Amino acid sequence: MTATPIALGPNHTPLLEQAITEGGGELAELDRARALVWDGDPAAFPDRLPAGIEWVQLFSAGVEEWFDTSVFDRHPDVVFTSAAGAFARSVAEHTLMLLLAGVRQLPAHLAARSWRSRDELAPRIGTLRGATVAVVGAGGIGRELIGMLAPLGARVIAVNRSGAPIDQPGVVDTIPAHRLSEIWSRIDHVVVAAPATTETRHLVGKAELAQLRPTSWVINIARGSLVDTDALVQALRDGTIGGAGLDVTDPEPLPDGHPLWELPNAMVTPHDSNPAQLRGIAFADHVTENVARFVQGRELLARIDVAAGY
Repeated sequence: MTATPIALGPNHTPLLEQAITEGGGELAELDRARALVWDGDPAAFPDRLPAGIEWVQLFSAGVEEWFDTSVFDRHPDVVFTSAAGAFARSVAEHTLMLLLAGVRQLPAHLAARSWRSRDELAPRIGTLRGATVAVVGAGGIGRELIGMLAPLGARVIAVNRSGAPIDQPGVVDTIPAHRLSEIWSRIDHVVVAAPATTETRHLVGKAELAQLRPTSWVINIARGSLVDTDALVQALRDGTIGGAGLDVTDPEPLPDGHPLWELPNAMVTPHDSNPAQLRGIAFADHVTENVARFVQGRELLARIDVAAGY
């Protein structure tokens, strides 16, 4: 059986070359390939693809920047897939770290410079056991996180696009995205893991924050645009919510002197929930699986829905 010709660009790394061959592909020049694995950004993407290209695998999980170009418009007959789900475990671990750190008041402990009475922080220290956590965007990352929350005794309200029930331990309800307004008064904490689109901009704003509890933590590991930064800063200052853990911000990078750096109930990590040393290996595994699916004529993982915007 002849191996399926797959092109790789713009970089040729041994890890991705091996991933392609392990999936049943054969490295080939672009003009004779049936598919392209692209580990670069939109700016370097070819203006035109050869007519023989049927599928393109992109490196990023979030593809909103690709919609700012005409790449999809120029190639309407090509199937594009993202890396959505490939980095789920690493990001979910980081998410759980932020949520647990907030609930257990780790920022206050780290800021301390002297021994304090055990009772001083006690009223603010919580637990995930019995807490209701909304996972807004229950895709690959969300599902991995749900699997980590369940053993800790958390109750999860999952929010996805369709509202199709998620059959995982710990999930007590699944809500379709268009009914998101129903969850805020029901939950203790919220994790934002939804894709960034025009519809999801400021998904969490002043009205949503006002319905949360003074002990609620807001965790955002998706994109900064999903949370209204000004509204969040005000809620943190006023004690409307307990705190925020952010691996993404708006603006990003977060400039020096921004209030989020100074607020004691805000934790900011520099978009490193998926560090480079883990990202490359995870993407290679994703490529191997998708190449195998392409070779075998099976459904590809993380197919981009151009109409939906992700």
